[in-house]
Amino acid sequence: MELGVLRIANVRNVAAAEIVLCSGVNEFVGPNGAGKTSLLEATYMLSHGRSFRSVKRESLIRLGSGSLDVFTEVRRSGRVRRLGLSRTKSDWAARMDGREVLAIAELLREVAVVCFEPGSHALISGGAEERRHFVDWALFHVEHGYVDVARNYRRALRQRNALLRAGRGDAELDIWDAELVRNAVNLDKWRSNYLDKLSQLVNQLSVNFLPELGASSLSYVRGWGVGLELGEALRERRQRDRERGHTSAGPHRADWRLSFENAPEREHLSRGQEKLSAMICLLAQATLYEQQLGEWPILCLDDLASELDTDHQQRVLQWLEEVDAQVLVTGTSALPKPQLLRRQRAMFHVEQGSVVTLL
Repeated sequence: MELGVLRIANVRNVAAAEIVLCSGVNEFVGPNGAGKTSLLEATYMLSHGRSFRSVKRESLIRLGSGSLDVFTEVRRSGRVRRLGLSRTKSDWAARMDGREVLAIAELLREVAVVCFEPGSHALISGGAEERRHFVDWALFHVEHGYVDVARNYRRALRQRNALLRAGRGDAELDIWDAELVRNAVNLDKWRSNYLDKLSQLVNQLSVNFLPELGASSLSYVRGWGVGLELGEALRERRQRDRERGHTSAGPHRADWRLSFENAPEREHLSRGQEKLSAMICLLAQATLYEQQLGEWPILCLDDLASELDTDHQQRVLQWLEEVDAQVLVTGTSALPKPQLLRRQRAMFHVEQGSVVTLL
């Protein structure tokens, strides 16, 4: 999978840019605040429908503009698709090959972007929602029934919560409990299986990136008590849920954690080790995507030099040398010349929201 031309309008401080990407490593170089990260955000939006920054969606739109636009041509499996994504202050709009797409998920399925950026350590140190998104994004691409099951689960959860707040009787709650459980079974199974596969790759990468921490393991917390079926857990907690007005058990409460032999608790990790742990998880996710779908996702690395020390930068670059993924990387200076000599390279200078091709 690779992007060809990338056209951007009114994304943060980038008024307009048209970039012809190469299939290998694309470097975006320039001073801080120039707009480099905005280019990666635009790419990420095509895959996730949001920015990787924790900000209001409206702030993605350039000040003084009513909307933003991102256009690309994505090449995969011998075909080219033209994709367009627009955002006003109230909603998204999407187009594929010139036709309007009513469900944005149809467009997001066409592009896969895995991104390491300054906030990626939240995958390890942040709340469970970020870790659920990490897994569910992968399931969206590899499990054909995921969209419908996830949508049905969210609908059942909303209905159950509304009944709880309204103080409705057991008979009505029983109906939505059954619907909740029916969809939860698949979500739970898919997440568990995915993390089992990912764990093997994380452990392999840990040997290279964090050998001092020993063997790694991923543990999955499904969102309700061990040894209980979800239906039982919902019945046991029904009175408590009524008092609180929300459902306290189910896949919407799921989580996972990464631990190491020599750092069993998250608090044992330094901030640098949290960043490396997040990097390991993201590279493992990209690798598993390739194993499951037969093509690499696009890899974005934002401000790599400031996020990792020189030794670990070199290890990341060595890893990139061995894979066939298209890479977009930003920095205040170019990557070391001896690295990535076997990969096709393109370089762009970014300053004050303008992009100029250098190489």
